Amino acid sequence: MTATLAQDIEAAAALLAGATDVTLLGHVRPDADALGSALALGHVLHRRGARVRVSFGEPDEAPETLAWLDVDGLLTKPEDLPETEQLLIALDTPAPSRLGRLAGRVPAVRAAGGSVLVVDHHATNEFYGTHHVVDEGTEATAVLVAQIIEAMGVELDEPAARCLYAGIVTDTSGFRRARPETHLIAARLLAAGVNPSEVARRIVDDHPFAWLPMLSAVLAEARLEPEAAQGFGFVHAVVRLAVAATVRSEEVESVIDVVRSTREAGVAAVLKEFGPAAHSSVWTVSLRSAGRVDVSAAAAEFGGGGHRMAAGCTMEGTADDVLARLRDALGRAPLLNGD
Repeated sequence: MTATLAQDIEAAAALLAGATDVTLLGHVRPDADALGSALALGHVLHRRGARVRVSFGEPDEAPETLAWLDVDGLLTKPEDLPETEQLLIALDTPAPSRLGRLAGRVPAVRAAGGSVLVVDHHATNEFYGTHHVVDEGTEATAVLVAQIIEAMGVELDEPAARCLYAGIVTDTSGFRRARPETHLIAARLLAAGVNPSEVARRIVDDHPFAWLPMLSAVLAEARLEPEAAQGFGFVHAVVRLAVAATVRSEEVESVIDVVRSTREAGVAAVLKEFGPAAHSSVWTVSLRSAGRVDVSAAAAEFGGGGHRMAAGCTMEGTADDVLARLRDALGRAPLLNGD
């Protein structure tokens, strides 16, 4: 941990020590890192007597695989949030635009003289708060939240530890990308009572039968372009609305983890049809790198962002149009490892 990051964590802990009314936000379509981080920190603040709300811009309900992490009933619909709050915390969200319809709360809190704490690990973070704990070298926002909670002098209980473990296990691909110090944090979470098998099963491995025919239909049309992505290979698949309608959003989001396992591809992409547009469609795009191509740079060309190894964006057009633009962007993207 750098000296600057340590100072930022201490400043965040001091800010939270006096917090009495807090709203914590994750990005739209929150994953386990965003929602787990928000619920863990929310639980700690709630336990200390603060009035706490956890929310996100879309969808209307938390994913079924993550809703069980909310043991305190902190999840709040956007329309039920107060007009403003003394402290707003944005987690795992590199830019206000990723808050969706809740983006306006950031300038509103700042204009009212409140504080905005941004906790994130994305390289594309825009530092839009009044306080920041941002480190692109950290594998998961949940790791930063664990360090903030430790700096607050709070002993982790099982509910908070479970939320943090959910964020870490998913954003490190089952600890395959975890640093030694992150494994030590995970050990402390397990010591607090987390059942790792239950967390992995409920969040990663639990799918309804409908997932299988959906996956079969999508993978049947997957394509590999060995020469694309600067010669490292590009594999892609498309999830259309009609196919996605048979399953939960969790099943749609899991497709990228299957596609990215393609040995011959340095970059994987999954286009998920989100809604209609004039003469085309709106797509949410998930990008994954095997380690040589910076996919966050490609996503940034279309207003998205993320990590060098995992990023996303929203694009409009036909599937072929979107793939063509992605192909061009990946051809320009910086290479990792100094090459």
